[in-house]
Amino acid sequence: MKVARRDGTEFDCAPWVHKARELPKEEFRREVDRYLTGKETEPWEIIYFKLYKSQLSVVERALEIAALMLGSDKSRGYSLEMICADFLAGAALETDDSIQGHKSSASIGCSHTRLSSRLKCEDR
Repeated sequence: MKVARRDGTEFDCAPWVHKARELPKEEFRREVDRYLTGKETEPWEIIYFKLYKSQLSVVERALEIAALMLGSDKSRGYSLEMICADFLAGAALETDDSIQGHKSSASIGCSHTRLSSRLKCEDR
């Protein structure tokens, strides 16, 4: 156990054995991580996508650009979340604009302060 290695001779196993018995497996793992790192973690899940080889370069490039903009210390999952949030913000703007009739949807991508608008909108 990581806690026992870290604490060495100071390790008290009784509380950890109790937690291991009482807590669900994932919650126990988060408790260990919280103890070792001092940071709160949230539940996570691995998801899988089927991508065609022709799509891979676009997805990888988007993740690279997001990592540059957000900070390379962020996970790829966080970068993907921000790309999705940006998409949702744009979709909401397009929906609002189509209802109000104020702007054409073609101009939305470069006119609002979203993650993608920080780029030079060269691909639009």
